[in-house]
Amino acid sequence: MLLDIAAIAALLLMLGFFAGAETALTVASKPLMHQLEREGDRRAGLVNRLHDRKERLLGSILLGNTLVHILASALATSLAIGLFGEAGVVYATVAMTVIVLVFCEILPKTFAIQHANKAALVIARPMRLFVSLAGPAIHAIHVFVDGLLRLIGARAVRETDIEAAMMELKGAIEVHTTQHEVREERRMLRSILELGDVEVGEVMTHRRKAFTIDAGQSPAEIVEQILKSPYTRIPLWRGQPDDIIGVVHAKDVLRAIRALGGNVDALDVAGLAGTPWFIPDSTTLLEQLQAFRQRREHFALVVDEYGALMGVVTLEDIIEEIVGDITDEHDVAVAGVHPQEDGDYVVDGGVTIRDLNRQFEWRLPDGQASTIAGLLLHESRQIPNVGQVFRFHGFRFEVLRKTRNQIVSVRVSPPAPQG
Repeated sequence: MLLDIAAIAALLLMLGFFAGAETALTVASKPLMHQLEREGDRRAGLVNRLHDRKERLLGSILLGNTLVHILASALATSLAIGLFGEAGVVYATVAMTVIVLVFCEILPKTFAIQHANKAALVIARPMRLFVSLAGPAIHAIHVFVDGLLRLIGARAVRETDIEAAMMELKGAIEVHTTQHEVREERRMLRSILELGDVEVGEVMTHRRKAFTIDAGQSPAEIVEQILKSPYTRIPLWRGQPDDIIGVVHAKDVLRAIRALGGNVDALDVAGLAGTPWFIPDSTTLLEQLQAFRQRREHFALVVDEYGALMGVVTLEDIIEEIVGDITDEHDVAVAGVHPQEDGDYVVDGGVTIRDLNRQFEWRLPDGQASTIAGLLLHESRQIPNVGQVFRFHGFRFEVLRKTRNQIVSVRVSPPAPQG
């Protein structure tokens, strides 16, 4: 009898091991394991190899768990019948149900969830050995199951879905939205993953705000404007502001002035300008970032489908989309968002929705409009008047100022924080 009890106890320990191993290896952080493997941790490498063949891992655990469970139940039932007769079947069923549920399922799985990464590293070696031993049986079972799937018209898919992987990454980032300590890191990671979805037209500097210079002015006037400008690369136009003839670099102008011995009147600014680089507004930030790197340029002119100038985009614009606004001693501060004491915000109509979402972690849609004024026009389907109030997406919008048909200022009331 003592031998039977010892055998049942050993089998129950194995059940707990399989339950904890399944949970730990499933919940363990894949990025952490890959990083540990790169740092030389062999146990993390074993965990990654088990993850690479997850079907074989789960099949082996299921096989071992089923065999041990059946054997432990059979031994317990046989022992109970020997002690209590036919009633032993009931006693064994109740006792094994409670013991297996509490000590072989809930307890090990709870521990594994709370210490998934550490537990995965500890059990990696024994699980790798067990998977190797059970490999032939699991392979035979998979062949049989695949055959059954083909008979009913189904197909076993084991290829990784790239879109699903991207969604998994985004989901992993959103899981930590309640942790304020990693707010900036979460914001940057989210922006990186969205580079392929954002077009340059959403982050460019509109032509109305872009700094350009009329090439028809005298060299002295052009140099004076260049020196007053906070920018190093400046588009030149002739005739009409949309007719860009080149992009001049401030450093090239200074070199030319020195070469001329300071004779600014002899300077040919248009001759120093480089060929303008025009890109369509539908170009994504990821594509443009790669183009900047390939061409070794930092500045491009954005045009629409008709070839009309829309604005300018720089490498800094794309970097700021990831890390947030970058300011230096030459930048011009532009007031756009004014927090109010009651928690509202007075926002200029030209402030982009993406900047607001990134700064305050809002979820205003930016698919149909890039600015807060554009969002109001799109949602209201009209040109609103001063004082009109709109409610959508959980926000309250009040038009404060308007110039002709342009919304200049909006009061935004975000939804009250939950919980």
